Amino acid sequence: MGTVIGLTMPVDSPTEGQPGFDELGAATAVVERLFRDLDETFSLYRPDSEASRLARGELKLPQASARMRERYAEAHEWRLRTEGAFTPERPDGVLDLSGIIKGHAIREAGTSLLALGRRDWCLNAGGDVLVSGSPRPGSAEPWKAGIVDPADRRTLLTGYALGGNNRHTAIATSGSAERGEHIWRVGNDGEFIQVSVAAADIVTADVLATAIVAGGTRMLNRAADCWDVAVLAIRADGSMLATPGFQPS
Repeated sequence: MGTVIGLTMPVDSPTEGQPGFDELGAATAVVERLFRDLDETFSLYRPDSEASRLARGELKLPQASARMRERYAEAHEWRLRTEGAFTPERPDGVLDLSGIIKGHAIREAGTSLLALGRRDWCLNAGGDVLVSGSPRPGSAEPWKAGIVDPADRRTLLTGYALGGNNRHTAIATSGSAERGEHIWRVGNDGEFIQVSVAAADIVTADVLATAIVAGGTRMLNRAADCWDVAVLAIRADGSMLATPGFQPS
């Protein structure tokens, strides 16, 4: 998916051959395999992927795999819920599910880690973060996610506590600072260059971050009214808009 994936688990600094080391290795292998498998199906950068075959018209959506149709249905539902600010099609009509697949991959990876019996972990895929438990197992200490300055990627603007006593366990950031303009804007001329959304699940956080960049203040207000989220939006001049629930630490 063209992104770096990081998995952090508190295993007391194990060395090779120790039980904790083996558990970390097994968890890492599961996450890698899941992301690789989804990339083989959904990447538009792989000419042999199912997504690329759909884009070239060699395959029609009704004949696509169940997993492709399921993700399209989920993306279409988000289009309706965001009144078109989030969409699964490019302006030229090509189906592009990249706006939801990374969040879905992180969600599935989290489910797999829990199935392995791992309760305390932090999964970071290209700056989109999902956590479970605590960095100190058995405690209420939250994980900390950093929000970078879009004008200087070496600088942190603030942090946000995930998990612990906070109901939000996921945060996603969308914008043009790192990947350039890749979001189709709806009714605004680039009002926000970066938007971070914290939510109880990673897909909601990821989709709404993209939708707010695309839809501007109108979509930010809708997100704040309709979902249990916290939002930090940054304009090109460096000024910010934040919902009351966004309480950096």
